[in-house]
Amino acid sequence: MKTIIEPFRIKAVEPIKFTTRAERRLALDNAGNNVFRLRAEDVLIDLLTDSGTGAMSSDQWSALMRGDESYAGSRSFVRFHEVVTELTGFRHIIPTHQGRAAERILFHTILKPGQIVLNNTHFDTTRANIEVEDAEARDLVIAEGRIPSFIHPFKGNMDLDRLEHTLATDGDRIVLVMVTVTNNSGGGQPVSLENLRGVRALCTRFGKPFFLDACRFAENAWFIKQREPGQQDRTPREIAREMFSLADGCTMSAKKDGLANIGGFLAMNDDRWAEECRNLLILTEGFPTYGGMAGYDLEAVARGLEEVTEEAYLRYRIRSIEYLAERLTAGGVPIVQPPGGHAVYIDARAMLPTIPPLAYPGVALVNALYVDGGIRACEIGTVMFGLQPDGSEIPAAMDLVRLAIPRRLYTQSHIDYVAEAILEVAANKDALRGYRITSSAKRLRHFTAEFALLENVSTGQHAEASAFAG
Repeated sequence: MKTIIEPFRIKAVEPIKFTTRAERRLALDNAGNNVFRLRAEDVLIDLLTDSGTGAMSSDQWSALMRGDESYAGSRSFVRFHEVVTELTGFRHIIPTHQGRAAERILFHTILKPGQIVLNNTHFDTTRANIEVEDAEARDLVIAEGRIPSFIHPFKGNMDLDRLEHTLATDGDRIVLVMVTVTNNSGGGQPVSLENLRGVRALCTRFGKPFFLDACRFAENAWFIKQREPGQQDRTPREIAREMFSLADGCTMSAKKDGLANIGGFLAMNDDRWAEECRNLLILTEGFPTYGGMAGYDLEAVARGLEEVTEEAYLRYRIRSIEYLAERLTAGGVPIVQPPGGHAVYIDARAMLPTIPPLAYPGVALVNALYVDGGIRACEIGTVMFGLQPDGSEIPAAMDLVRLAIPRRLYTQSHIDYVAEAILEVAANKDALRGYRITSSAKRLRHFTAEFALLENVSTGQHAEASAFAG
């Protein structure tokens, strides 16, 4: 059968607010042309992120009632610890309220100014938590991973030749090697087991710790099962366990493949690092058996980590993303190919070639999607990654617009509406103009920046326009 059937039944519904185009135009103007600053109730279909925005299962909601809110040593922590240990195999499990807290604790503990962390591609908070320590976040994804239209089964792979060269030449400054699974900044692209084994071998040879950014580990395991020779007869959970066994630790946002609305953890085998990280956790997050999470959240994450590797769920999850990708591709919209695990990424630079990277084609497309269809998406491009530590700005490797699909939240008719709205925007793309930043933070500027329309992109004129073009 070709019809996508959600492997669940809906037991509760939440009404969504319908707005007019004029109302959305005014809301965007009041938000400084930044969709992060919109009120959520003014968004019809929210694809800004898949982080913490999904729907929990009936078993997860039941687990909330078992939450033990004891400050220290709660039974909910014991349950959480058992599930994470069984899945990852790491000796030390440190709960945190979300993934970026795990990143902050890890990097503040292990990094000194001038040191380097290597990754296939660092995502925004990962990079920021490294750079705030005056260290360098260096990306080593394979060349195919920077070409949106290129078809490759594992575009998230680390470039092993570059990794070997970098370890040989800059080894004294390199503290940690990370691999993000799946590779969010590069289009949600997976990493193969073969590649992870290669990273492990090089880290062992050069004596460097190897961590995973594991927030979408289950989706990555599903791609391995589907695409990597010799893996078809293994379960996603078996593949995930091997992924973790190759690493020395991980950071995890349980708001993604933990299927929960909040939570995360830092896990590792190094006893000294773990002790120092727990000490910092107590200072900034909470006692080591809750780490900034409520007991009921520990329960929800534990159950979510069990559900996320179920094949029926993963088959539906990945097929849903492919369905939207197929609709857009058939309509001539350029996207990152093949589609990733949690989102479809539109190639805004290819779709809007008259808007140069420093005029932010991703923002132009994101804002048009909201005004035209009430859809909130996310720019993954020059606004997010173009600002350099020295304050200069350069074009990002790619200018993408991410349509992140929350887990178990929207039905196929919602996705059909999204496709229809995107195709409508694409049909009128020549009316779109670029933007300039009028105010922004020094780090993670995309969250709070304000933008103004450019009057004339082709001449580089940065005169502010008073209304959205379209």
